[in-house]
Amino acid sequence: MASSTSQSNAKRHTLSVLVENRPGVLARIAGLFARRSFNIDSLTVSPTERPEISRLTVTAHVEQEPLEQIIKQLNKLLHVLKIVELDPDTTVERELVLIKVAADVQNRSDVLELVRMFRAHVIDVNTESLTIEATGSQGKIDALMDLLQHYGVIELVRSGAVAVTRGPKALSDKVVGSEITGR
Repeated sequence: MASSTSQSNAKRHTLSVLVENRPGVLARIAGLFARRSFNIDSLTVSPTERPEISRLTVTAHVEQEPLEQIIKQLNKLLHVLKIVELDPDTTVERELVLIKVAADVQNRSDVLELVRMFRAHVIDVNTESLTIEATGSQGKIDALMDLLQHYGVIELVRSGAVAVTRGPKALSDKVVGSEITGR
């Protein structure tokens, strides 16, 4: 009974983590989640506007109290510069998906209509399939994938979330050079 209560209190959280651009940092962060028995829903790593800093965007379904413990432990890791839990109300979040769908003469126009409705793009055409590129919120991507299942999804790859806060400030604004070299 306690486990079902904990399941119902878990909600999706998005963390933005600035790290020094060094080998092994990603493995240590993913390992911390694994040791705490939390599954990462998506993990995206990319360079930032500063070449010495990388940004990880991590989404996971976690209860608030364990999430706070994870953030405290992440802050203790070497080469982790800053961690922010992103507020969905003040964040722009997008995913990219590439979906290869079975599309022959009979159903191609229907698939193309769905692509148009979702403002997606066909990036490869074959006599038996179409490859579609779509970007958007998790909900938009999920909805498109659900509708395309009917036609037969041959293959798909999904990027995971990338996110930034709205407005002019950058997450790295308060990270200075001495924090990077002085750790």
